Amino acid sequence: MMHRIGLVVPSSNVTVENEIPALLSRHSSGEFTFHASRMRMHTVSPEQLAAMNAQRERCVMEIADAAPDAILYACLIALMAGGPGEHRRVEGLIGEQLATGGSGALIRSSAGALVEALQASGSTRIAVVTPYMRPLAEMVMDYLRAEGFDIVDWCALEVADNAEVGCIPGNRVLQAARSLDLSAADSLVISACVQMPSLSIIDQAESEFGIPVLSAATAGAFSILRGLGLPPEIPGAGQLLAAQPSTIS
Repeated sequence: MMHRIGLVVPSSNVTVENEIPALLSRHSSGEFTFHASRMRMHTVSPEQLAAMNAQRERCVMEIADAAPDAILYACLIALMAGGPGEHRRVEGLIGEQLATGGSGALIRSSAGALVEALQASGSTRIAVVTPYMRPLAEMVMDYLRAEGFDIVDWCALEVADNAEVGCIPGNRVLQAARSLDLSAADSLVISACVQMPSLSIIDQAESEFGIPVLSAATAGAFSILRGLGLPPEIPGAGQLLAAQPSTIS
């Protein structure tokens, strides 16, 4: 069965439209098409994030015209900077907007998907790598703490230009992860941002660090699949999306 996936993304984001399709294209039973709408944002700052979020309703209406089965609001920091529980509020508002127009599309956000994936994996003590400037990164940590997670260690690469975030090489992200104290962590979020590339290093990081490794992208794919009632299983994308033993023939 073909599923249409809507992506609401910052205008300077070039990663989520690569990584989410790359992940879902590996799914064994689902088939997907992808349809994006963009919100203007270049610098990852509180002011530009607020201005970007103000464009949400227009983008949702544009996506709704394509009759999507699911919509991913794909900017994690835009919601986490709004304070604890913001993903639930925004997902609810988008759902109400769509329902008014007769759409029953599944609504997910990158912020909510990360929380969902961590909870589903049984993670409680997490380490996090972010690309954000430190004040915004601290908001992400506060958000995750409010969701019940213990942040054992974290780092911020402090890249403000969102276009530059999309060019951060995997070895720099891995180096940042190596600087963390993972001795008490039961999982590592190696990219808490849908713009910072992660797919090429997920398996390598799991092998090196010996704990489950998630990213905003793998969490987004997990949440979409789960919400659509499809097995959240994708090869080569870490333990979060590994096939469950009961499903292996």
